[in-house]
Amino acid sequence: MSQVQSHDSESSARGDHAARLYHQPWPSDWWLRRASFTLFMIREITAVFVGGYAIFLLVLLFLPAGAFQAAVQGPVSAFMHVIVLVMALYHTVTWLNLTPKVLVVWRGEERVNPILLTAAHYVGWIVLSLVIVGLVVFLAGGGA
Repeated sequence: MSQVQSHDSESSARGDHAARLYHQPWPSDWWLRRASFTLFMIREITAVFVGGYAIFLLVLLFLPAGAFQAAVQGPVSAFMHVIVLVMALYHTVTWLNLTPKVLVVWRGEERVNPILLTAAHYVGWIVLSLVIVGLVVFLAGGGA
Protein backbone atom coordinates (compact mmCIF):
# COMPACT_ATOMS: atom_id res chain seq x y z
CA MET A 1 0.00 0.00 0.00
CA SER A 2 1.33 3.39 -0.90
CA GLN A 3 0.52 6.55 0.94
CA VAL A 4 -0.19 9.93 -0.61
CA GLN A 5 2.50 12.46 0.23
CA SER A 6 1.16 15.36 2.24
CA HIS A 7 2.72 18.74 2.76
CA ASP A 8 2.11 18.46 6.47
CA SER A 9 4.54 16.02 8.10
CA GLU A 10 2.20 15.45 11.05
CA SER A 11 -0.74 14.45 8.85
CA SER A 12 1.43 12.12 6.77
CA ALA A 13 2.68 10.49 9.97
CA ARG A 14 -0.95 9.82 10.94
CA GLY A 15 -1.75 8.47 7.49
CA ASP A 16 -4.28 11.22 6.61
CA HIS A 17 -4.87 11.74 2.93
CA ALA A 18 -5.26 15.35 1.99
CA ALA A 19 -8.06 15.87 -0.49
CA ARG A 20 -6.95 17.96 -3.41
CA LEU A 21 -9.79 19.90 -4.89
CA TYR A 22 -9.55 21.32 -8.35
CA HIS A 23 -10.70 24.91 -8.47
CA GLN A 24 -11.39 26.05 -11.99
CA PRO A 25 -11.07 29.82 -12.27
CA TRP A 26 -14.08 31.58 -13.79
CA PRO A 27 -13.73 34.78 -15.78
CA SER A 28 -15.64 37.77 -14.48
CA ASP A 29 -17.72 37.96 -17.66
CA TRP A 30 -18.96 34.34 -17.50
CA TRP A 31 -22.57 35.51 -17.47
CA LEU A 32 -22.15 37.29 -20.82
CA ARG A 33 -21.22 34.12 -22.68
CA ARG A 34 -24.72 32.64 -22.94
CA ALA A 35 -28.04 34.40 -23.36
CA SER A 36 -29.64 32.26 -20.63
CA PHE A 37 -26.89 33.25 -18.16
CA THR A 38 -27.31 36.94 -19.07
CA LEU A 39 -31.08 36.80 -18.57
CA PHE A 40 -30.55 35.06 -15.23
CA MET A 41 -28.18 37.79 -14.05
CA ILE A 42 -30.54 40.53 -15.22
CA ARG A 43 -33.32 38.91 -13.18
CA GLU A 44 -31.04 38.80 -10.15
CA ILE A 45 -30.11 42.48 -10.57
CA THR A 46 -33.80 43.42 -10.80
CA ALA A 47 -34.24 42.02 -7.30
CA VAL A 48 -31.89 44.75 -6.05
CA PHE A 49 -34.11 47.42 -7.61
CA VAL A 50 -37.27 45.87 -6.18
CA GLY A 51 -35.68 45.60 -2.72
CA GLY A 52 -34.40 49.18 -2.90
CA TYR A 53 -37.86 50.39 -3.87
CA ALA A 54 -39.38 48.53 -0.92
CA ILE A 55 -36.94 50.31 1.41
CA PHE A 56 -37.79 53.62 -0.29
CA LEU A 57 -41.51 53.02 0.35
CA LEU A 58 -40.84 52.17 3.99
CA VAL A 59 -38.90 55.41 4.42
CA LEU A 60 -41.77 57.34 2.80
CA LEU A 61 -44.19 55.97 5.39
CA PHE A 62 -42.36 57.80 8.16
CA LEU A 63 -42.01 61.17 6.42
CA PRO A 64 -44.22 64.12 7.32
CA ALA A 65 -46.91 64.96 4.75
CA GLY A 66 -44.97 67.85 3.17
CA ALA A 67 -41.78 65.84 2.81
CA PHE A 68 -43.75 62.91 1.41
CA GLN A 69 -45.26 65.05 -1.35
CA ALA A 70 -41.87 66.55 -2.19
CA ALA A 71 -40.34 63.07 -2.40
CA VAL A 72 -42.95 61.61 -4.77
CA GLN A 73 -43.41 64.59 -7.07
CA GLY A 74 -41.06 65.70 -9.78
CA PRO A 75 -39.30 64.25 -12.81
CA VAL A 76 -36.65 62.33 -10.84
CA SER A 77 -39.31 60.48 -8.87
CA ALA A 78 -41.34 59.75 -12.02
CA PHE A 79 -38.23 58.42 -13.79
CA MET A 80 -37.35 56.25 -10.79
CA HIS A 81 -40.88 54.84 -10.64
CA VAL A 82 -40.82 53.94 -14.33
CA ILE A 83 -37.43 52.21 -13.99
CA VAL A 84 -38.58 50.26 -10.94
CA LEU A 85 -41.83 49.31 -12.68
CA VAL A 86 -39.91 47.89 -15.65
CA MET A 87 -37.57 46.00 -13.31
CA ALA A 88 -40.46 44.64 -11.24
CA LEU A 89 -42.37 43.52 -14.34
CA TYR A 90 -39.31 41.76 -15.78
CA HIS A 91 -38.60 40.07 -12.45
CA THR A 92 -42.21 38.96 -12.05
CA VAL A 93 -42.62 37.62 -15.58
CA THR A 94 -39.36 35.67 -15.49
CA TRP A 95 -40.17 34.31 -12.05
CA LEU A 96 -43.66 33.20 -13.07
CA ASN A 97 -42.22 31.54 -16.17
CA LEU A 98 -39.87 29.54 -13.93
CA THR A 99 -42.71 28.27 -11.74
CA PRO A 100 -43.30 24.96 -13.56
CA LYS A 101 -39.59 24.14 -13.33
CA VAL A 102 -39.51 24.76 -9.58
CA LEU A 103 -42.98 23.53 -8.65
CA VAL A 104 -43.85 20.15 -10.12
CA VAL A 105 -47.47 19.24 -9.35
CA TRP A 106 -48.79 15.71 -9.76
CA ARG A 107 -52.42 14.67 -10.05
CA GLY A 108 -52.34 11.00 -9.24
CA GLU A 109 -49.74 9.47 -11.57
CA GLU A 110 -49.99 12.29 -14.10
CA ARG A 111 -47.99 15.52 -14.05
CA VAL A 112 -50.07 18.70 -14.26
CA ASN A 113 -49.43 20.56 -17.52
CA PRO A 114 -46.75 23.23 -16.92
CA ILE A 115 -48.65 25.73 -19.11
CA LEU A 116 -51.71 25.35 -16.88
CA LEU A 117 -49.59 25.93 -13.79
CA THR A 118 -48.00 29.06 -15.27
CA ALA A 119 -51.37 30.37 -16.46
CA ALA A 120 -52.84 29.92 -12.97
CA HIS A 121 -50.03 32.00 -11.49
CA TYR A 122 -50.51 34.73 -14.11
CA VAL A 123 -54.25 34.83 -13.36
CA GLY A 124 -53.51 35.13 -9.64
CA TRP A 125 -51.04 37.95 -10.33
CA ILE A 126 -53.55 39.86 -12.48
CA VAL A 127 -56.41 39.41 -10.00
CA LEU A 128 -54.26 40.52 -7.06
CA SER A 129 -52.99 43.53 -9.04
CA LEU A 130 -56.56 44.56 -9.91
CA VAL A 131 -57.60 44.27 -6.27
CA ILE A 132 -54.69 46.50 -5.21
CA VAL A 133 -55.45 49.07 -7.93
CA GLY A 134 -59.11 49.05 -6.88
CA LEU A 135 -58.18 49.65 -3.25
CA VAL A 136 -55.84 52.50 -4.17
CA VAL A 137 -58.47 54.17 -6.37
CA PHE A 138 -61.13 53.68 -3.70
CA LEU A 139 -58.99 55.10 -0.91
CA ALA A 140 -57.65 57.97 -3.05
CA GLY A 141 -61.20 58.97 -3.94
CA GLY A 142 -62.08 59.37 -0.27
CA GLY A 143 -64.10 56.16 -0.11
CA ALA A 144 -63.07 55.36 3.43
